[in-house]
Parts: sequence; C-alpha cells; structure tokens
Amino acid sequence: MPQFFLNKKLILLLISIIVLVALIGFSLRDKENVSWPEQFVKDTTGFVQQIFHTPAQFITNVIEDLRDLQNTYEENEKLKARLDEYVSINTEVQELRKENQELREILKKTDDLGDYAAIQATIIGRNPDRWQETIIINKGSLHGIEKNMAVITSKGLIGKIKSSNQFTSSVQLISTLDPKNRISALIQGEENVYGLIEGYDDETKMLLLKKIPYDVEIEVGGNVITSGLGGVFPKELPIGTVEDVVVDQYGLTQTAYVKPYADLYDISNVIVVNPSYDKKEATADLKDTDNEEAGL
Repeated sequence: MPQFFLNKKLILLLISIIVLVALIGFSLRDKENVSWPEQFVKDTTGFVQQIFHTPAQFITNVIEDLRDLQNTYEENEKLKARLDEYVSINTEVQELRKENQELREILKKTDDLGDYAAIQATIIGRNPDRWQETIIINKGSLHGIEKNMAVITSKGLIGKIKSSNQFTSSVQLISTLDPKNRISALIQGEENVYGLIEGYDDETKMLLLKKIPYDVEIEVGGNVITSGLGGVFPKELPIGTVEDVVVDQYGLTQTAYVKPYADLYDISNVIVVNPSYDKKEATADLKDTDNEEAGL
C-alpha cells in the first residue's frame, strides 16, 4: 500500500479540503427553495467566510490608512517648503519696495537742496551698543566728505560727519548723549524763535531745544529747522516738530521737546550736505571719483 494512504494527517487534510470546497459550492448555488441541510451548509460557509473576511478587511483598511497618512505627511512637507519659500520671497519683495521708495525720496530731496552739494551714501555699519550715537557710511574723503558736514535723510537731519577716511565716514547722530553736540535751530512762525538743541531724551525719543526766552510764546506743532547760525549746519534743514514746552526750574528759559522728522532708529540711505561746494562742480567731481574707482 502506498505510503500516502498510511499518513492519517494527510488523509484528514485532504478530506477537509474536499468538504470545504463542497460547502463553498453549495453556498454558491442559486436556488429558490433549499433544504435545511443545504441552508445549514450555506449559513456555516457564510459564517466561516465572515470570520476570515473581517480581519482581512481590517488589515487592508489599516494598510490604506497608513498609506494615506504617509501621502498626507509628504504633501504637508511640500506645502511647508513652499510656504517658507513664499514668506522669504515676500519679505525680500517688501524690503526691495521699501528701499526703492526710500531711494526715490532721497533723489527728490537731493533736488530740493538747491545749491548745496549732495552726496548720497548707504549705511554699512552700526554698533548695537552705540545705536543712538554713531553710524558708518560707505563714502569718505575721496568722495568729497569732510568733518562736520551735515547728514540728512529724505525726512530730515540725523547728524554730522564726525570723522572720515578715504572710503568710509563716521556719523555722529543728533540723538547722541554727547553734551558737546549742539545744533543752532529755530522754530518757524510769524516770528522765528531761536534756540540750541542740546541733548536727547531717551525716554520720550525727543530732542531738547533749550535756551528759549521764557517770555516767548511757542506753538506746539511748529516746525523746527536749522538756523545756520552755528557755523556747522547749513540753514533750513528740517529737524522736527515741537511736541511739548516746559519752563526750567528757575523760570528764566524754556525747553521745547522736538520730535525728529527722521526715524533715527531705522536708517538705510542718507545724504551728506556740503554747503561750501558748487552743486554742479561737486557732482562732476563725484562722477570723476567713481570713474577712478571703477578703473575707467
């Protein structure tokens, strides 16, 4: 007798497969009237199929959910990268628009300076520890810049040249706490009111226009400009507006708090004013200097 028929386990497995196939066959038969044994077989087969189908369906759903989660994660990463790129581009565009507008205003201010020679410059350095005192610009003595020349923005006066070398210069801001930094100024009105800007109130962010006679009436909101009497700053450079007026403790003089026109905290481009040069000659000299630097 063959060895196969002696193996009871294999015979049992074969019989089980035959029975299972028969049960499935019975369950697939389409009859209107079935006997109770056939109905029992169909119900049993359906129950067995349900037992295996439910876990299989669960596993399939889990795999699909994991695949969807992976796809969602990858899509989110791509969207984050695109968002970061958009923010970067948008920030750059805003900075370029701001710089473009500032340069337009600088050019317009240069034309408004009349016979004064105007040298445009860009801020290249600012010490965080001395933020309110000095800045460094990219123009020096080769461009016609000298000590004590006035420095302005398109809005108004910000300081004067403290020192210069061939290619760069240091600017002392009007917000410095140096007591020697004085500006002869006047408040415009029916009758001009003269005084000296001496000091800066760091708490209110305002300049202190002192030595104003006690009996002079000062209008809040009045425009403050350079008087040209100090021998350093040319006249009629805008400084700011009067925000408040207080009488000193002895009642002999008044002090006006002046809000600067220029934003002394955020400065990018400036104009150095040279009142001693003819404007046309200075412009020609500046072009020649730039050509020499370019090797033309």
